[in-house]
Amino acid sequence: MIDLHSHLLPGVDDGSKSVRQSARVLRHFADRGVTHVACTPHLLASQVPAGFPPAYQQAWDALQPACPAEITLHRGVELMLDRPVPDEVAERRLTIAGSRYLLVEFARLVPAEIVARALSDVTDHGLIPVLAHPERYSSCSVDTVRSWRELGTIMQVDATTLTAESTRGERARDLVRGGLADILAGDNHGDERCIATALDWLTEQDGGDQAVMLLDTNPRAIIEDRTLYEVDPLPMARSIWRRMRNMLGNE
Repeated sequence: MIDLHSHLLPGVDDGSKSVRQSARVLRHFADRGVTHVACTPHLLASQVPAGFPPAYQQAWDALQPACPAEITLHRGVELMLDRPVPDEVAERRLTIAGSRYLLVEFARLVPAEIVARALSDVTDHGLIPVLAHPERYSSCSVDTVRSWRELGTIMQVDATTLTAESTRGERARDLVRGGLADILAGDNHGDERCIATALDWLTEQDGGDQAVMLLDTNPRAIIEDRTLYEVDPLPMARSIWRRMRNMLGNE
């Protein structure tokens, strides 16, 4: 499994506070079958013109020797688009593993149309936006996510949200069931969250093929800077849709 969203660079944001804490999380990941992890600390778009924070490089250098041999670490950021996309992002210093794919987020109450304009701005800079946890945003709906995907945006649903008994959890499940999620990631902040939770949930949903796509094939394509594959809806969702279509056809 490949996790492309984590806050494990020690001491640089609201995630892990120490190398020891990050090493413990990475050991847990390795034991659950995770082989690649992208370290994506928070960064404001308004901070980008000042240059890549030296503290991030120092934390990266400190974490390397503590990482289990079974895991390959990759660099990136989770870019909060609090202003128009800076031209500097085109240099790919902030993208996931130096690819075209840029992990982005917004404040939770930002209207859908403003999100759409900002996502288009990312593509205008020659990059592909990966929208972190779309299920968190108040403007999130199946139709809204479809419109964002039509702009070329990749949807990254948080793995552990799939089991949450909340509105956010319902949104996450709707996106995965409908084939509207492109990858799953852990968004670990030095805690117990792990993408293996999603593997367990998808297995229960008879979604073995989808698990491979969401947790390995598509994340690997991002690391390798390739085009992602479409993910099929879960079997249960397809069955419900067929029944509805048949009912409408018989009226």
